[in-house]
Order: sequence, then C-alpha cells, then structure tokens
Amino acid sequence: MSSPFPKSPNVEKAYECAREIYAAYGVDTDTALERLAGVSISLHCWQGDDVGGFEHTESASGGGIQATGNYPGKARTADELRQDMEQAYRLIPGKHRLNLHAMYAETGGKKVDRDALGPEHFARWADWAKAKGLGIDFNPTFFAHPKADDGLTLSHPDKSIRDFWVNHAIACRKIGAFFGQTLGTPCVTNIWIPDGMKDTPIDRWAPRARLRESLDRILGEKLDPKFNLDSVESKLFGIGSESYVVGSHEFYLGYAVEKNVLLCLDAGHFHPTETIADKISSILLFVDEILLHVSRGIRWDSDHVVILSDDLRATAEEIIRHGFVQRVHIGLDFFDASINRIAAWVTGTRAMLKALLIALLEPTDRLRSLETEGNYTARLAMLEEIKSLPFGAVWDYYCVKQGVPHGAAWLEDVRRYERDVLAMRK
Repeated sequence: MSSPFPKSPNVEKAYECAREIYAAYGVDTDTALERLAGVSISLHCWQGDDVGGFEHTESASGGGIQATGNYPGKARTADELRQDMEQAYRLIPGKHRLNLHAMYAETGGKKVDRDALGPEHFARWADWAKAKGLGIDFNPTFFAHPKADDGLTLSHPDKSIRDFWVNHAIACRKIGAFFGQTLGTPCVTNIWIPDGMKDTPIDRWAPRARLRESLDRILGEKLDPKFNLDSVESKLFGIGSESYVVGSHEFYLGYAVEKNVLLCLDAGHFHPTETIADKISSILLFVDEILLHVSRGIRWDSDHVVILSDDLRATAEEIIRHGFVQRVHIGLDFFDASINRIAAWVTGTRAMLKALLIALLEPTDRLRSLETEGNYTARLAMLEEIKSLPFGAVWDYYCVKQGVPHGAAWLEDVRRYERDVLAMRK
C-alpha cells in the first residue's frame, strides 16, 4: 500500500543493515514482516469511552470494572467512538479487528434490556466494520446493570436473575454469529462474569454448580464455528470479589476442555507473580484454540496500557516459537482515562505488534538445536546477545511499508486530532 507519510531514506538504509545482521543469525527479516502482517489484534472499544457504553441505565455498578482519570475528549456516542477508533487504526500498522461489548448497542433511543438485544441493534457497527474491512469480536456485558448490583449473575441463587443473564448470553451468541456471517470472519464471543464474594464464603461449590448449569444452557444451541467461536474467561479476584470468584481458572479450564470451547487468558486475571505465557503451551495441548486479553496489571488487575514488557515479550514468544498464530486470538483489554485515549490504543497495540516482531526475528531453530544438544551455556548467551539486535530498524521499516508513521511521529497526528476533534467535545 502507498504511504501517506513521507518516507525516510534513513529508515530504508537502517533496515538494509539490520537485514544483514539478522541474516548472520539465520533470520530472514522479509519473511518475518510478511508473517507479522498476517496477525490481527482485536482493539477493545471500551478504551474510548471509559467502559461507559450507550445504554444510560439507572444503575452503573462496575462489577469490578473501574476506569480512573478524567482526560478530556472521551467518546459520547457510537459515531464519535467509531471516529476515534478510525484514527487509532490509521496509526497502527497492519489490518486489525474490533472487540465490542453488548453495552455498546445502538437502540435508536429506545430502552432495550440486554436479554432482548438482537443483531438489529448492532447493524451500524457491522456496516461500519464491513466498510473498513474489519472483523468483530463480541462480549456479553454482565456488569453495570441493576441485575448485577449484588455481584452475582450466571451463578445467582435467584433463578429469575440467572435466567435473565442466560438469555442475554444466548442473544449475544446470535449477535456474534451475525457478525461472523456478515463480515466473513469468525466472531469470538467471550463470556466473562464478575460473580464472586468480597469475604470468605461458606459454600464455594453451589455457585459453581449453578454457573455450570447456566453455561450449559447458553451453549446448548450449536452455532457454526465459521461464524461464531465461544470463549470463557476466568479471574482470580476483583473489586468486590477479593476472596472468591466463581469463575476461577480451574473452573473454566475444566469447562473449556470438556466442551472444547476457547479459554480466555487475561493477563491481569492471575496472581501478580503469574504470567500467562507459561500457560499457553499447556492449554493448547487440550483445547483447539485460545483467546488472549492482553493487559498490564500493576499490583492488581489494574488494566494499565500495554507496554513492551518482559511479560508481553514472553507471551509473544510462546505464540511464535510453537507456531500458534492460527490458534491464538489476541485481543486487548485495558482502559486508562488519565491519558489521551487514542494514544492508549496506539501505544498498546503497537507494543503487542513489536513483541510479536521481536519473537519473529528470533533465531528459534538455532536456539532449539542448542537446547536439544544440552548446550545451555550457548543458549543463555545467545538469548542475551539477540536482545541487542536492531529490531527497531525492522519495526520502523514495517511501519513505513504499512503506510503508518514510524518512531514517535504518530504522536503529532494524535495531537492534531485532539486539537481539531477531541477539544470540541464539551
């Protein structure tokens, strides 16, 4: 594609030098860039409006969801949110997706409760995505609703409340299939619930039995996987569920294996010393595909903007080293209202792509041979040496090739958009 941004001869010269350096390690940088271009990241709409949605219901219980900060210019309507996302997509190399929550339905001003949502309430999202060539992933919204105020949904002891949420999830699966059929790419419909207890419960089993029964009802109708892929997401703890979460990792791991649905690993949903990277190879021995929600927790599930951290690199390495690209769906899940929201999207997505590029530039076959030989000394030494290889030159070239600004040049576009568009929102 042709680039609207000026090419820099220095970028191309730096890339040529980097290509020679990587070739000495047996790495073809051109192939790495071709493979990176085939990876799509699902950008989460809720970064753009601080997880507000467009329902404007009488209750706004967070259910463990909290965006902090009051940076000006957040999206107030679906049109503004789509406009902001378009700006972010323009600054991210590659072709990516949209991750959408049910609370972003467009009902034409009419009150439509979540158990009554249908494809017609997301038609404008589908039309927009089709025009932009985007796939859509989807999420039922089990929080910020009067029937979630006590922190229980699919595991609630009141059957009428459980039924409401079961019907909501069933409706969302059909909406997901609508997206998949309309856009020609499977929609991952991911179920996460906030259910848990603030203090120590006496009965941990009964809520989980109710959750299993609810999930069985939700997934009772078989949908074509060409259109919809079902996923379930665990959590260790949250605000209001510090002592007990019904949908724990162990619960959903067992359920995903039994039902052969996707298991979602959220980087912020485990103990602070855990990393999801080590879980990927184990889980993919028992399920066909997984979903990642890439986030950055600081001391707790704080959903900070993703950066190029050691944890992120380790996650990317697991995906690339074992050829899991087609079996791992990558979505982002963070929300920061203290900084420019478009900059948050761009920073986080570019960080994920950089981590994948670094993994693609690794001389994995050579490292694996050293490991097989038992030469752990050379393995360690080489792992350290390749950290200083010029991946930045390869990344800049990729950005230019994809028609987006390289380096920090994209920040000027964000500043211009903030001045011309965001500042007008009062």
